[in-house]
Amino acid sequence: MEPIADNEIKRVLVVSAHPDDSDFGASGTIAQWVKKGIEVAYVFCTNGDQGGEESGFTKEEMPAIRQREQRAAGAAIGVTDITFLNYVDGHLEPTLGLRKDLVRQIRISQPDRMVCQSPERNWDRIGASHPDHLAAGEAAIQAVYPDARNPFAFTDLLEEENLQPWRVKEVWVSAFANPDHFVDITDTFNLKMKALHAHASQTAHNENLETMVREWGQRNAALAGFPEGRIAEAFKIVNTN
Repeated sequence: MEPIADNEIKRVLVVSAHPDDSDFGASGTIAQWVKKGIEVAYVFCTNGDQGGEESGFTKEEMPAIRQREQRAAGAAIGVTDITFLNYVDGHLEPTLGLRKDLVRQIRISQPDRMVCQSPERNWDRIGASHPDHLAAGEAAIQAVYPDARNPFAFTDLLEEENLQPWRVKEVWVSAFANPDHFVDITDTFNLKMKALHAHASQTAHNENLETMVREWGQRNAALAGFPEGRIAEAFKIVNTN
């Protein structure tokens, strides 16, 4: 499916399970949106405290470190509106509570487009299908439809917080097994890597990080039929209007 033209998009909300998920999955594309003047906001569902076992930090230290790193990564591509819901890493489930928290964020941000993780397991890329990713993707889709647009859903958000119903026009799903839209990020790949290097507790030990990420992107570009050597990010486009 062809997405809505970027010049018709004013705001984008990116929902991820962990700090760094959006940078691995979509930061080259997000950097292009920011350059076009589109407002981008991030929401991270967990505090990330189960990541970084090779960093030398304790589990108790990780949430503050990962939030600091994510703010630096966002700044590297021009995203400063960042919210952490602080659910426990590794324990995320698509509960009504998480769904309500995401409806709140949608109504606050009022995005035309939303980016989320796939709620469907990708058997070819099991690393992309962390249980938290699946849960964040499922809750995000449920928040978009039916809840965020429905004044009768979570009525206290409207009555007590004055958060008006909001209809998201489309969702871009990352890590989907059969993507149908590819974005050439060759010109913003350096910004993607700058964002990823900001996640030092997660990436500093990987000497092959840039090679690995480049190869992922080149495989996406080949699937898209882009010229050899180009780098791409891949998405499933869902019309939710």
